[in-house]
Amino acid sequence: MYHFFAAPEQVGENEIRIVGTDVNHIKNVLRMRPGEQICVSSSRDGLEYRCEIREISSEEVTADIMWAEDGAAELSSQIYLFQGLPKGDKMELIIQKAVELGVHEIIPVASRRCVVKLDAKKEAAKLKRWSAISESAAKQSKRLLIPRIREVMSFKEAVACAEDMDIRLFPYELAKGMEHTRELIASIGPGKKIAVFIGPEGGFAGEEAEYAREHGLEPITLGKRILRTETAGLAVLSVLMYQLEE
Repeated sequence: MYHFFAAPEQVGENEIRIVGTDVNHIKNVLRMRPGEQICVSSSRDGLEYRCEIREISSEEVTADIMWAEDGAAELSSQIYLFQGLPKGDKMELIIQKAVELGVHEIIPVASRRCVVKLDAKKEAAKLKRWSAISESAAKQSKRLLIPRIREVMSFKEAVACAEDMDIRLFPYELAKGMEHTRELIASIGPGKKIAVFIGPEGGFAGEEAEYAREHGLEPITLGKRILRTETAGLAVLSVLMYQLEE
């Protein structure tokens, strides 16, 4: 069944109004008709609504609410992925898979060894593209929300952004002690805000790693193998999903 999102103000007592680009998708791409059923999620209440389309116009789709149930697609803690900007289109893959694995927000980070440099115009275009990928992945994986893609931050800005989070993980190729990593992951319970920092190609610079330690980030190891930037974050998210899934 096709899955869509609605803002809180679009959800009424007995009906839901769908607006924006989804209207064209429903009307002209999927060619749906009144009487067909859809699923709709809203961040307002964490519910998933089963609806029947009543009316389709050029501006909105109106659907009657048949029933609602508690959504079970979100993890019990919020994970924030601070991802060093990778080369090429790797960020698109990272966003798609991170959303499927339950990430809450993704923050692109321009660290020292990033090859990619985005000016304001390129960044705006990238953010639009990345947000669309996040929305598509959220629909496919039946998430209750669309993970936000934040504007690009410098490394120090990213560390400051994570300052008030409960757990701040810093996978680093020079970190040692898999037992410490296991114990730390196993100690994570529900209701936490978790920051995960992933470096770009070439990893974090030594001074960045030292700055991270000085500001309370927890260096962890992901094992004896060196993972690519598009693999490392997904490896951490997979382990956290396993730990947090209820």
